Amino acid sequence: MSKLISIIVPVYNEKENILSIYDELVKALREIEEKYDYEIIFVNDGSIDGSGGIIDRLTEENEKIKHLEFSRNFNKEVATSAGLHYSSGNAVIVIDADLQHPPSLIPEFVRKWEGGNDMVVGLRKTNKGEGMIKKTGSFFFYKIMNVIGQTKIMPYSTDFRLVDRKVVDEFNRLTEKNRITRGLMDWLGFKKEYVCFDAGERKSGKSTYGNFKLVKLAFSSFITHSLFPLKLAGYLGIVITFFSGLLASFMIVEKFVFNDILKMNFSPLAFLAVMILFLIGIVLVCLGLITLYIANIHGEVLNRPMYIIKKKKNLE
Repeated sequence: MSKLISIIVPVYNEKENILSIYDELVKALREIEEKYDYEIIFVNDGSIDGSGGIIDRLTEENEKIKHLEFSRNFNKEVATSAGLHYSSGNAVIVIDADLQHPPSLIPEFVRKWEGGNDMVVGLRKTNKGEGMIKKTGSFFFYKIMNVIGQTKIMPYSTDFRLVDRKVVDEFNRLTEKNRITRGLMDWLGFKKEYVCFDAGERKSGKSTYGNFKLVKLAFSSFITHSLFPLKLAGYLGIVITFFSGLLASFMIVEKFVFNDILKMNFSPLAFLAVMILFLIGIVLVCLGLITLYIANIHGEVLNRPMYIIKKKKNLE
């Protein structure tokens, strides 16, 4: 019996790209069809542009096409996770629907997997559709994340990757709702290999993953993959306490030991103002950072389902 390769394609309002990505995937998979069977799981993340109807037609034409449709938009990370939950392949490949991830690399991914790698990751060298803001933000995200994060993330690694079944099984055990898929996969470890590629412009349509969502995802990554922001409050408190202590000591010695030799004329109100200013700063910074963590804990404690399935086709 042939081994199975699962392809996961998260979809949100990609009506104009679905047939193109399908054709390119089938073309790439023909190169390995002698050794591997395949399934393509389109995870419809609450699309409202008719994407679901196109996917349904594909499922009727080809039983290897699976359709997993959400009741509403939950976000790409959740859609990717759902695809991994429902996949059956010995290896699973995640790829975007906009054709910025070249399907032609799939045979190379498979060869590197056959060579003993548990994960083969697409490494983006260039991105023709990337603006200066996004490029700069991406640069600083990886720099900051790899300084403060508990898990090192390869700069410009993407969700376009092949993962072995044992990696998928371990990934499916993870329960957090606020997630970044590539970060969790890197946290799992396992043997990795990288494949570099140049990301082209979107085939059609407009990206639904705007700057606001990317910033939100970055902050989520900092909180869920690093304790540094929480520790920062303590570090900042130590620094502020140290310098405020020096300032207070200087004021006391200058006024009461040397009888205001420098003619600073520190009043009792000045002493009080310095103490209050630094204490309020410490409290506000600590509260702000702790609030971020409490919000994350709140989301996990609620234990709501990560997604709601509205419809399944060709899936048990």
